[in-house]
Amino acid sequence: MKNVGKPQPPSPLFCQAPAPYGTASLQPSHLHSPMTSSPATKAPLVVRTATRADIPGIVALTRRIYGDEYCYLPEMIGGQLAQFPEGQFVAVYEGTVVGHCATFRIAEELALRRHSWREITGGGYASRHDPQGDWLYGMEVSVDAERRGLRIGRRLYNLRKRLCQQLGLRGIVFGGRLPGLARRMKQFGSAEAYIEAVREDRVRDLALSFQLRNGFEVLGVLPNYLPSDRESLGFAAHLVWRNPRKSDHPVIRQAQRSGDLPDCVRVATVQYQQRRIREFGEFATQVEYFVDIAADYRSDFVVFPELITLQLLSIANAKLEPAASMRTLTQYTQDVRELIQRLAVKYNINIIGGSHPTQMEDGDIHNVCFVGLRDGTIHEREKLHPTPNERHWWKISGGDSAEAIATDCGPIGVMICYDSEFPEMARHLVDQGAMILFVPYCTDVRQGHLRVRYSCQARAIENQVYVVTSGNVGNLPGVNNFDIQYAQSCIITPCDFPFAPEGIAADTTPNAEQVAFADLRLDDLVEARASGTVQNLRDRRHDLYTTIWKRGSSTPKGDGGN
Repeated sequence: MKNVGKPQPPSPLFCQAPAPYGTASLQPSHLHSPMTSSPATKAPLVVRTATRADIPGIVALTRRIYGDEYCYLPEMIGGQLAQFPEGQFVAVYEGTVVGHCATFRIAEELALRRHSWREITGGGYASRHDPQGDWLYGMEVSVDAERRGLRIGRRLYNLRKRLCQQLGLRGIVFGGRLPGLARRMKQFGSAEAYIEAVREDRVRDLALSFQLRNGFEVLGVLPNYLPSDRESLGFAAHLVWRNPRKSDHPVIRQAQRSGDLPDCVRVATVQYQQRRIREFGEFATQVEYFVDIAADYRSDFVVFPELITLQLLSIANAKLEPAASMRTLTQYTQDVRELIQRLAVKYNINIIGGSHPTQMEDGDIHNVCFVGLRDGTIHEREKLHPTPNERHWWKISGGDSAEAIATDCGPIGVMICYDSEFPEMARHLVDQGAMILFVPYCTDVRQGHLRVRYSCQARAIENQVYVVTSGNVGNLPGVNNFDIQYAQSCIITPCDFPFAPEGIAADTTPNAEQVAFADLRLDDLVEARASGTVQNLRDRRHDLYTTIWKRGSSTPKGDGGN
């Protein structure tokens, strides 16, 4: 029986584990000495998985803590070991068991609904263990009071957390004690009000304050969790720690389950130099050269600049009005589309094909990015925000939808140049699960380039997402309607410990044709969103503001088809 009638030790207070679960020899720093630091010296404190040989020691420990009437029975410890042996840990100090941690797996619908300790643990035998359960349940942590200065509880919690991560589970859930509740119930009137006061740091609770400081969330209150816990008046805080390597976003979670979310994705950005060409075949040859290079370096994605097809104007070099020149380029739309699709399949790489002026069914011209996936699927993403000059001179109209694209490397999004300067679009794509945003851009002077770059850096930080930019360089004197170019393409990361210094994974030399590569770890994004120094996505104030996108807008062409 679990501590009936007497105060219990604190429930799990999970902390980051630096060592893998299993057998581990751990020696506190204040125990080190010239005599004991030798590799041949036996460590006085060992924290490891429990065995059946530990049952007498665990029973003796719980007897010291809970007394003869309420200590664990040998049969209960034996049941825990039989159900889930890898989830049971002990701390042994100089041959004596001084710490015990009991854990089992459980399904989400059971773990996250209201329950009591006796119900969820099967009376302390861990008989509710589900080998397919996607959560760990923390049913017990007990530490010998005479050895608490060794941080034994923290070490046990660390092994449990590491176990959760190595098993790839969603997280850890438990009922946490509220040892200060009985003393303050008259002041606050309810367990809910007391927990809220602790969360707001107006009151300190010995157990709950520690748990909250270590990143645990309160799901609610569990009444009658353990009626015998008089200090907590039978209540418990329903607490959860979410595995930072497992995303809460349904799209990303599904990609993790299906294996479509690799740990590392290699991206290549092409800073493309515009050249005079005599026919479309020359353009295709240049594009294929860079796709081939990116594929040789085993890239998963390669991105080209916005309006990469402007050089096609040099074929005829007719003296046309700006709007007429854009309409002339639309005659190459099918060729461009087929080129991107063919190269993606041939070189087994996902291609973000810059953008190309494309005539829509209603006659309007939109700035469209063709995204070719290596399975042959082709997607179209339109620029939503044409610049004032694009609207005035080129008569470019904006699209009306922005949808993430599911790829074999997780969901991605596309923002074309000026789109990156509107926070709503990036947030919309990230809300759909996008983990990498590709930004083809085309700017004529450094100020324009910096607007895009600084905006992309802001999008990376506020959305905890990778952003990859690609711009044009080079000038074509004598070609009508062809402006000057300025670019410094780069691969941008959030600014936190797991990521590149200064938030730049790869950079290029301004105004020089180059290809830049970077390996982007998607699990770092998932972990940063869950437990980073700042958690921009999680900390949004949905109670104060929201962005509502218009319903019924057209679905982008090419989704799910060829």
